Amino acid sequence: MSTIHELDLVVLNSSGGAGAAAAAHRCDVVHGVPAVVFSTGGYTGNLYHEFNDGLIPLFITSLRYNRRVVFVILEYHSWWLTKYGDVLSQLSAFPPIDFSGDHRTHCFPEVTVGLRIHDELAVDPSLTYPANQTILDFRRLLDAAYLPRIQALQRAEEKKKAAAAAAAAAAPAAVADEEKSPPKLLIISRNGSRGLENEKELKELCEEMGFKVAVLLPKRTTELAKIYRKLNSSDAMVGVHGAAMTHLLFMRPGAVFIQVVPLGTAWAAEAYYGDPAKKMGLKYIPYRIKPSESSLSRVYEKDDPVLRDPTAVAGKGWEVTKRVYLDGQTVRLDLNRFLKRLTRAYRHIMARRMAEDHSSLSWNENWLTRQQREQRRRRSAI
Repeated sequence: MSTIHELDLVVLNSSGGAGAAAAAHRCDVVHGVPAVVFSTGGYTGNLYHEFNDGLIPLFITSLRYNRRVVFVILEYHSWWLTKYGDVLSQLSAFPPIDFSGDHRTHCFPEVTVGLRIHDELAVDPSLTYPANQTILDFRRLLDAAYLPRIQALQRAEEKKKAAAAAAAAAAPAAVADEEKSPPKLLIISRNGSRGLENEKELKELCEEMGFKVAVLLPKRTTELAKIYRKLNSSDAMVGVHGAAMTHLLFMRPGAVFIQVVPLGTAWAAEAYYGDPAKKMGLKYIPYRIKPSESSLSRVYEKDDPVLRDPTAVAGKGWEVTKRVYLDGQTVRLDLNRFLKRLTRAYRHIMARRMAEDHSSLSWNENWLTRQQREQRRRRSAI
């Protein structure tokens, strides 16, 4: 909180006059639209907090202005603007102002200081203006923000692989394979704490089940549009509880999110990612590991409270939870046990595909019926 600054506003009356506190100020820049003032300090640098404490509250707060608003940023970071500029452009039609770096006096007809937050990665439709906005509306905003960049990436790939694409398009079998493409599953990888010790074996198991598998290790320098593209086209995501699970916001409603829940993290996993996933319309499948699947089983005795009663140990406070369970363990999945979750995910995906195919078939059949009726009507008219 030491990086979150307090702000004093100086109020001018409608004729431009001011009280004693404002006498030394004059308007160097007069804006015809309101301002929203917020900070990119605090826990910025952690993906979860960047969305939960920043972007989603900014969406909630600025929604009423329909992009006719100026963002004034305290603790301004140029890297943050680079990372999230596409999202900000969907919320404001004006360039943001660096509060500390811009020494001019800016005057606004209205100012909102601070952001409204509803819940973890959530938008409460009863509290929004306009009303009835949900987290899915925020996701649609992300769609609009990243679409131009994703299209540019696709054009670059198509240009690079033009010759190969032409050859593939000429082969009928390749088209049939594309139509029956296997479901895509993305494994979010971690290094260090809460990493998967048998990630390679997990990937092989998923492939044996029929998934087309990709492994992604997000880095601070990884372009978000590229991650968004991967997840937006994936049918399922698997990852261990942690900030990277925030990427569930990039998944299409109806996709599967499997969260591996290490010891001592059950409440946080559900509150921060499980509940938001359900509100996003995802099929959420938690996998709570057993003590034998945690590296802590090699450190503590079998009857130690760390293994036997993680809830009680975590109840001793955040520092204990962080030291023991967040920073102190890695995971080795029992793949035979985990297979049940993968089976549920695969069946869900294939059932959705069949339902979508049936819906498409029904629409085509209805369309054909309408055409036949129209033909009969025309013949009757003749």
